[in-house]
Amino acid sequence: MQIGILTGGGDCPGLNAAIRAVTRRSIKTYGSTVLGIRNGWAGLINNNTSPLDLVSVSGILHRGGTILGTSRTNPMKNEGDIDRIQENVGKLGLDAVVAIGGEDTLGAAAALNDAGIPMVGLPKTIDNDIVGTDMTFGFDTAVTIATDAIDRLHTTAESHHRVMVIEVMGRHTGWIAIKSGIAGGADCILIPEVPMTLDEVCALVKQRIDRGKTFSLVVVAEGFTMKDSQGHVTQDDKVDEFGHVRLGGIGEVIGVEIERRARIETRVTTLGYTQRGGSPTPYDRVLATRYGVTAADLVHSGDSGKMVALKGSKIGTVPLAEVTGRIRTVDMELYDIAQVFFG
Repeated sequence: MQIGILTGGGDCPGLNAAIRAVTRRSIKTYGSTVLGIRNGWAGLINNNTSPLDLVSVSGILHRGGTILGTSRTNPMKNEGDIDRIQENVGKLGLDAVVAIGGEDTLGAAAALNDAGIPMVGLPKTIDNDIVGTDMTFGFDTAVTIATDAIDRLHTTAESHHRVMVIEVMGRHTGWIAIKSGIAGGADCILIPEVPMTLDEVCALVKQRIDRGKTFSLVVVAEGFTMKDSQGHVTQDDKVDEFGHVRLGGIGEVIGVEIERRARIETRVTTLGYTQRGGSPTPYDRVLATRYGVTAADLVHSGDSGKMVALKGSKIGTVPLAEVTGRIRTVDMELYDIAQVFFG
């Protein structure tokens, strides 16, 4: 068989581990050949590929980013792109494509599978918001980076008697915020799943002041919205090919209001793309590897139209059609635990 691999959407720690696993399993176990598709779906539209072999995937397990490049190209947006993809799949002699990405990439994979191109999906995103799996690879690395940052900001907050507001990524879910916030001992965690008013946020800070505490740590997800606002805070008015705005800036809004209302010096740190960069954690390396090996097995058994998923401690599958159009939100039991330590 000839297998194609692509990585779509934002970069994410663990992508190279997954590419390595699919490639090695396909070559060593099944004797197949593997093509790397460059820059996500754009590579299939423009017929931009390069061969992958045991040499080309050697030494990439620990590397961040993706050796194949990525983009937010939407193959469903422009008329004729699906036809080009089908034509190029035929020219390249691809028997199946392994698509590694988040909700948008997997949604496109589901549509192309329905169009007759065998697809297998791997769930990657630091946001951990893909339905059908207990964990996406990249998430553990992002939480580890965010927790380390919170630990570092804790000492300066305490030394200067300040409120430190830490804005983390996550788009429309609060997984990174809730996990890193609990791990870092945050005094308030603001997530999209639980809107609050500014008065409620400031009350939690004042509660600590009244107890004699001279500093606070507030962790906020970029997609958090306030009850008394008109919607999300965004970096600008631009949207990507899937219609998504660039979230960011809510931390600054909250920081200004905390300082004004609670009358305590406040500083804001936005972690941004640092959460997506660098080497994956051991957990993400292993998870991406397990996903990649299973994806190769699915392809060679002819079991397409599936996404590889983590179910408890075991690797399973779920139909691609069942993971699109929805997002996996924070478990409220976890939020209830976090609330014990608010204020």
